[in-house]
Amino acid sequence: MRIARFSIDGNVAFGAVEGDSAPGEEGGLVLDIIKGIPYGDFELSGTKVPLSKVRLLPPVLPNKVVAIGRNYAEHAAELGHEVPDAPVAFFKPTTSVIGSGDAIEYPSFSDELHHEAELAVVIGRMCREVPRERVKDVVLGYTCANDVTARDVQRRENQWARAKGFDTACPLGPWVETSLDPSDVTIQCTVNGEQRQLGRTSDMVRSVEDLVVHITEAMTLLPGDVILTGTPAGVGPLNVGDEVAVTIEGIGTLTNKVIKRG
Repeated sequence: MRIARFSIDGNVAFGAVEGDSAPGEEGGLVLDIIKGIPYGDFELSGTKVPLSKVRLLPPVLPNKVVAIGRNYAEHAAELGHEVPDAPVAFFKPTTSVIGSGDAIEYPSFSDELHHEAELAVVIGRMCREVPRERVKDVVLGYTCANDVTARDVQRRENQWARAKGFDTACPLGPWVETSLDPSDVTIQCTVNGEQRQLGRTSDMVRSVEDLVVHITEAMTLLPGDVILTGTPAGVGPLNVGDEVAVTIEGIGTLTNKVIKRG
């Protein structure tokens, strides 16, 4: 099931996305509005609205986004790094989260903005110290993410809070796919229609299970929290006016345009 969060006539709701379409051609899809929120058991209302009549929002509003760096060997190499002995974890604040169709605002303190296409894990229930065999039980599903990075700031400041945590630096969407097997799917990033990144989740150094176990050893994850699983090789520049799209096999396409901040 694909679960979207959307607004219509000033109201915010979740809905199950029905129908089939090619990436970027979602005009024929409809939303069956969900009663309540999609954590735990929920029901469909039977009230349906065309996707073309709503505004898609970030598919969840996370309490926290836990991101993982250098989880693809080729990406670590292209930035001159070794694969770390343990996962490199950092946070992106909730104020960085935007949805598909929202604008990425080029930060005024950077001259080198990069795209990073990633698979995002959406947590479905409160969990802590999750054993490997129970990871599937705590995951609601998966969505597309772009870990937008001010690369020059990341190098200059030698830590990642501002470089990866500025407003609009965490596009998520277009929806959550609950039935995906994340072990071997294609991740692609295009800028203005030109392919920049192409990889597979099977190339991740540490799997979704590894990451959930590692993170929940230290902290409680809440429903709607998000884990970013790292980016394949091919990261590169974004400029004002660019349209960047992240497509993940079995999920869909997250599209955002880059605008000048302010």
